Amino acid sequence: MNKINRFSLPLLSALAIPSPAQTVSHPNIVLILIDDMGWKDLGVYGSDYYQTPQIDRFAQDGIRFTNGYAACTVSSPTRASIMTGKYPARLHLTDWIEGWKFPDAKLQIPDWKMFLPLEETTMAEVFKNAGYATAHVGKWHLGEDEKYWPENQGFDINVGGWAKGSPNLNKAKSSKGSNGYFSPYGNPRLKDGPEGEYLTERLAEEACNFIAENESKPFFLNLWFYNVHTPLMAKQEKVNRYQSLADSTRLQNNPVYAAMVEHVDDAVGKIINKLKQLGLYDNTIVVFTSDNGGLIGKGLRKITNNSPLRKGKGNMYEGGVRVPFIIKNLKQQLSGTTNDTPIMSIDLFPTLTELAGVKVEKSVSKSFDGASLKPILVNNKKKLKPRSLYWHYPHYHSEGATPYSAVRQGDWKLVHIIESNTYELYNLKDDLGESNNLSAIHPALTKKLIKNLEAWKLRVNAQMPVKK
Repeated sequence: MNKINRFSLPLLSALAIPSPAQTVSHPNIVLILIDDMGWKDLGVYGSDYYQTPQIDRFAQDGIRFTNGYAACTVSSPTRASIMTGKYPARLHLTDWIEGWKFPDAKLQIPDWKMFLPLEETTMAEVFKNAGYATAHVGKWHLGEDEKYWPENQGFDINVGGWAKGSPNLNKAKSSKGSNGYFSPYGNPRLKDGPEGEYLTERLAEEACNFIAENESKPFFLNLWFYNVHTPLMAKQEKVNRYQSLADSTRLQNNPVYAAMVEHVDDAVGKIINKLKQLGLYDNTIVVFTSDNGGLIGKGLRKITNNSPLRKGKGNMYEGGVRVPFIIKNLKQQLSGTTNDTPIMSIDLFPTLTELAGVKVEKSVSKSFDGASLKPILVNNKKKLKPRSLYWHYPHYHSEGATPYSAVRQGDWKLVHIIESNTYELYNLKDDLGESNNLSAIHPALTKKLIKNLEAWKLRVNAQMPVKK
C-alpha cells in the first residue's frame, strides 16, 4: 500500500470528503494502549491502592482477559506487533528503539531494526483503505526519522506521535524548554498548551475532538497514552490524596504513580463518555491494554508491584509481559465476563479487522502471526484453536533481563536463558509466580518445548546474540 507523506494536519482537513466506502454500518474502533501499565495496576485486576473506577466500569461492558500478553517486555516491539499482527522477532524489531548499551555484556546483541519499515502493511492502512478516518493520538516510538511516524503509516492525523518514547523533560536545551507531562511539551507533533496543562488530559481532549468530528463516518482511533511511563509526574492534588492513602502494608504504595494511573482512568472515562454522548458507544469496539508489564524500578522508591507475578518490565518472567487486556465488542456483547484464554498483542490486527468486516488482502493476512479472537468475543464459551505463544528478546535490559526466548503452551511456560544456555519450566496454573522450576522433573516436556521454541525461531528467522 502507498504511504502518504503528511505532517501535522489540522483535525478537519483530511476528513472533509468521505469516500464511498465510508458508511455508518461499519463499527468504529478505539484502541487504547497504556505505556508500562502492569497487570495488577487496575482495581478490576486486583489493585487495592490505585483507584480506577472508570476503567473498572468499562470492563463490565466487555471481556476481561486474565491471560493477556504483550509481545515483548519493552514497548517498541509490542507497538510494532499491534500495527502489523506479527511477532517482533519476525520483524527484527526486538528492542525499544534506542536500546540499552551494556559494554560488559557476555554476548554481542544483533543489529535490530530501530523503525517500523514502510514496506509493512499496518492496521491503520487497512482501515484507511476501507474508508475509515484514521488518527493516532499519543506515543509512537517506532522510528527516529519522521518518515516512519504515524502520518506515513496510514494515519490521516498524528497528534503527539514522534521519535521519543517518553515525554521530554529538559529545560536546558531550548529557550522554551520542555516540562515532561506538563506543557510546554517540546513535541513537534503537539502544540504546547497553557501552563499547567497535563499531557494525558490534553491527549484525551484531542481524541474526543476527533471522535466528535467523525461521528457520521467510521473511524479508527489509535490512542496510545504516554502514561504511566517515567518520568513520574502528576497533578499535585491527586498526589496529595494518594499520600494520605499510602499504607506501608500495601505492595503498591507509590503516590505519584498512583496519581498517574488515576489520570489514565480519568482520560478513559472521558473517551467513553464522549462515545455515549454522541450515541456511538454501541457501535464502537474498544480495546484497552498495555505495551509491557509494570516497571518495578530500582532503589528505595519502587514504582509499582506486579505481585503475584514475578518481576516486571524488562524481564523475562510474567511480570514483564502479562498485561491488562479488555475488549468491548459491539452492543456490550458478553459484558462483564472474564476469559482465561492466552492472547497477545499480535492478535489485535486480525481481530479488529474481522470484527469490523474490513477486508484484509490475503498477502497481508497470510503473514499474520496473531489469530482473530472473534469466536470468543461473540461466544465466550468457544475456544481458539490450540496454539503456542512466543517471546524473543536477544538483548540486555537495565531492569535485569539478559537475552532470552520463551514459549507458552497451555499452562506450561518454558524460558531459555541464552547467555547460560539454560532452561526453566513453569506451570502457570499452579505457580503463577514462577517460583518452582520443573525442568528437571519433566525432562520429556522440557525437551518437547525446546524443540517447539527452536522450530519457531527458524520459522520467523529470529536474530540471535552471539559470543563476543
